[in-house]
Parts: sequence; C-alpha cells; structure tokens
Amino acid sequence: MKTIKGNFVFDKEANKEKINEFTEFIEKNKGRKGPLMPVLQEAQNTFGYLPDEIMELISKKLNVPLAEVYGVATFYSQFTFIPKGETDIHICLGTACYVKGANDILNDFEDRLHIKKGETTPDGKFSISETRCLGNCGAAPVVEINGEQVEYFSKEDVVKVIEGK
Repeated sequence: MKTIKGNFVFDKEANKEKINEFTEFIEKNKGRKGPLMPVLQEAQNTFGYLPDEIMELISKKLNVPLAEVYGVATFYSQFTFIPKGETDIHICLGTACYVKGANDILNDFEDRLHIKKGETTPDGKFSISETRCLGNCGAAPVVEINGEQVEYFSKEDVVKVIEGK
C-alpha cells in the first residue's frame, strides 16, 4: 500500500524489509527506559524521514499515544516528516556566513528550485535547509551538500550544484 504526504509517497511494499528490521529494533528496545527517542532516531536513520505509517507503528509497538510520538518528533529539529532529496543542501546562517551573503545563497536556491527551506523538490532531487554553524567560519559562507562542506560558497555555485557540475 502506498500513502501520499504532499507529493511524496511511502510505499510499504517497497520498504517491507526495512519495516521488518525496524520492527525488530523496536522489540529489542521497548523494554528499556525511555525508548521513544532512540526509536525515533532509528526510524529517521532507516527511512530518511518519519513517514506517518512508521509513526503509527512506533505508537502501537511502544504503546505510546500517537500524539506523544508526534509531540516528541516535532519538538526536536533533527526529525523531519518529508524525505530528504538526493542532493541534501544545508546553508549555514551563522553570523560569519550570514555576513558573507549566506542568506542570499539560500534565497537563490529557493528561487531556482521553487521550494522553501525545509522542503524537498517534488521530483525528490533536492532538499534545502538552514543550519546555524558548521564550525568553519573562516571559510564563510559555507554550504554543506550531502554531508560535505563547500567553503567560500558563491551564488555561481548555486547553479553548479543544481546542474550537477
């Protein structure tokens, strides 16, 4: 069964093996003190985001109200309910990066990809988000692409990232 959230589809059949492994993880951890947070983290690591179906599974297996599961997941910024794009872009908006034009870079990504920060393109190719500090202020502005920092990022680099160069 497939369910759609926005433009994104979670296919239970295609994720059957992951769901089974994740269910085993829940079973191994449900007896520990405070299992919800590590279970949510494992779900995020396994699926790349927190699909509604997985949130319901967590609620059922941990015997925790669904509202509580969502309450914890929405409180922490590490969790997302939208899948990340193939190219996951994080623009540092810490002071040094901001002063060096990072907000303009973020705006350029938003304009060119027709999405806002925290969103993923409908084709699943790109997601953009802001971060506060990547610990590389001397090379500002810094943008992280799929976990790799790009120093001295410029608006010209925006086009290169989108075109895959």
